[in-house]
Order: sequence, then C-alpha cells, then structure tokens
Amino acid sequence: MAKPGVLDTDPGEMVKKAIELKRELQRLVKSIVDDEDCSTETIDQAKETLCVLKELKLRKRSSLSLKLHKRSVTSCPDEFKCPLSNELMRDPVIVASGQTYDRSFIQKWLNAGNRTCPRTHEVFSHTVLTPNHLIREMIEQWSKNQGVELSNTVQYIDEEGLNEADREHFLCLLKKMSSTLSDQKIAAKELRMLTKKHPCFRVLFCDSADAIPQLLKPICGSDSFSSIHPDLQEDVVTTLLNISIHDNNKKLVAETPMVIPLLMRALRSGTIETRSNAAAALFTLSALDSNKEIIGKSGALKPLIDLLEEGHPLAMKDVASALFNICVMHENKARAVKDGAVRVILTKIKNQVHVDELLAILALLSSHQRAVHDMGDLGAVPSLLRIIRESSCERNKENCVAILQTICFYDRSKLKEIREEENSHKTISELAQSGTSRAKRKASGILERLNRVVNITHTA
Repeated sequence: MAKPGVLDTDPGEMVKKAIELKRELQRLVKSIVDDEDCSTETIDQAKETLCVLKELKLRKRSSLSLKLHKRSVTSCPDEFKCPLSNELMRDPVIVASGQTYDRSFIQKWLNAGNRTCPRTHEVFSHTVLTPNHLIREMIEQWSKNQGVELSNTVQYIDEEGLNEADREHFLCLLKKMSSTLSDQKIAAKELRMLTKKHPCFRVLFCDSADAIPQLLKPICGSDSFSSIHPDLQEDVVTTLLNISIHDNNKKLVAETPMVIPLLMRALRSGTIETRSNAAAALFTLSALDSNKEIIGKSGALKPLIDLLEEGHPLAMKDVASALFNICVMHENKARAVKDGAVRVILTKIKNQVHVDELLAILALLSSHQRAVHDMGDLGAVPSLLRIIRESSCERNKENCVAILQTICFYDRSKLKEIREEENSHKTISELAQSGTSRAKRKASGILERLNRVVNITHTA
C-alpha cells in the first residue's frame, strides 16, 4: 500500500493509485464489518488508506492549481525562486545557514536525512524552519503586479496538507505543554484530536527532535504517575499512540529515551483507558524488529503480562496483540516465559477468555523449551485436548495440536494423557483425518510417536 509522502504526481498515475487505494479500502472495510473480532491492525490499515486517499486528493488539487499558476508566471526574480525546485516559492522559510527555501522542498530534503544546506553545504546547527515574511510579502506584491493570483491553497499548503498556520498552532500547543495544568490539559486534548483526525499532524512530530519530549514533559516530571491528572495522562498517552501509527515515526518514538519507560508506568498505574492505549502503542511500535528488541530489553513484558492477568475487557485485546508481536523475537520469548506469561495465559484459556488470541501466543512461545516445560507442569494437555474436541475454530485446533506435539517431544510422560484421550474420544485420530493440512500433519506426528511408545512397551 502507498504511504503518505510518496504519492506520484503524474495525473495518470494518481488516478490509477486512487483506484488501487479505493479497492484496498473496500477490502479492509469489508473485513472489519464481516469479522466481529477483526484486529486493530486491520483498522489501522483502513485509517491509513483513508489518509493516503485524502493526501492524494489534496495533491491533485494542488497540482492542478500549480499548473495554472506556472502558465501565468512567465518569469520571476531569481530571489523569489527556491534553489531546490527553481520555482516560485509558495512558503519561503529560512534555514539555520541563513538561506531561504520553499518549505515543502527543504522539508523533503530534511526528511531524507540530510543535515547540510543544499546551497552552502554548511552543516545545520538545528532544523527549525523560520518563515521569511519579507520575501513572502515581496512575492505576493510581485504576483499582484503581474496579475497572478496566489490562492491560499496553492501558496501555503505543502505536500503533507499543512499550512504555516497549522505548524504555528502545533508549536503553540507544544509550548503549552510546559505551562499551567489548565493549559496542559487543553493542549493535550487538542493534540490528541488533531493526531487522530489529521494524520498530517503525526508527521510534524518527526520534523522536530524536541516535539515528543515536549509532549511527554507534563507526565514525565512527576515521581508518581497516579498523582498526574487522569485526563492529562490519557490524552498524552493516546497522542503518543496516534503518532506511532505513522510508519516514519515508529523508530523515532521508540528510540526517544523517555517513551518506553513512560508507557510501562502507564500500563501499571494509569486509568484503564490509558493502560489499554499504552498497550496499543507498544503493539504499534513493535511492528519494527529493532523496536521489539528495545521494548523487550526495557522490561515492558512484565507490566503487559500483569495487565493481561487482571483481565479487564477493555484492555485484553490490545495487550494480547502487543504480547504476540513482541514475542515474535526469540529473545523476548525467554523474557515473557521468565515473567510468568505461560501461567497467566493458561489460566485465561482455561477460563475461556480470549482463547483465539492467547492460543496464538502460546503456540508462539512453544518454540522455547522452558515454556514447554511450564505448559506440561501447569496442566496444559487436558485443556488443549478439550479445545480440539469442542472448538469449531480450525486455527485454534491447529495451534493446540502444534503445542501438544512440542510438549510430547520434550516430555514423553504426557503421551499417557493423550492415549487416554484417544481411548475415550479419538480426538487426535479424528483431527488427523479431518483437520487442516497442518493440523493433520501435527496430529499424525503425535499418533506415530504414541504408536512407537506402545510398540517399545510391548517389545519390553
């Protein structure tokens, strides 16, 4: 799927891209409507697709206006042209070297990782872009004299769909996060709303190295998380979640030193909405392998497992999704097992709570030897056999039989329980005949092992 900021500007390509995006959106919405337990990832993908469609529409409108504008402008003074695009500047800004560029072009230069002035090659001491009001006024006056109308849409909107007023408002809100509690609450609530409804505001957080620390300042300075106003907690953590949805932000957010410790504090002592959104933020961030490592090493698995054990309905799905994603990395499986994940998950499964999601995590952990021993010691075999026998979900049966095969490989004594199940219900035999191809393969492996043990016993 196309990502914001990389859309084609060719009209034909833009039409094709719009058709593709609409088809993708139709597929995602159908999945969300038809599946009662659709994943948060699917919803995020649908939102992201809508955002890209919106960007495409803005780009198309801006492109059309610019074409009309270029036809009208026969020539203009060199000082009004952006050194990067050689076109009339719409939003002139001054960089650290003192040179002036059109905001959209210099921002693209910075987003690509460049930290030198394109014209002077001087290393930037900072990446703040300051509006050049004098040049802007001169361009407006020249345009007026030439009979060229520079509409607000053409003149000020950049490729993210933002104008200077939006950026100034964003910076003003961040500044308020260091003000009084009343100002902090107002600013946090608005940042939450803006980053939810307007993805372009998420992009602003990766444009400035100080934006995320400024956002988190009100809730990082207190020794006790519970002493912070609950609304402020929830709005800041939810804004952090919204920011993390944007792919280009994931690395920056996770590598900001205060972020993961803050989310861990939120998991332990925030309101249930805050704790749930903290788990969702960890799930979103863990899409990157490098972030999985950061999250695992930080110790975030323990508060996630504790929240899972509490079992609040509002948080369960986000916690399970985060645990699954993080534990894809082998080193994190060991950490999760050490923190008691197997016991908590088995207890929930026995109580028939979120069985689908938790079985998937258990199957993931079963590649770790200590996890398998814990499953055997905690009586997992009867519960897994019952699910195979009673469940109508083929994926759950697959996960159960895969876990059972691994348990039997490490602990032959558990074959006795499976033999008793076979004598009573033929559970594994039936699965070997009627399950999915993977379930059949795993079930047949268990039966072969069972038969070998029986033959050895008879021979002895």
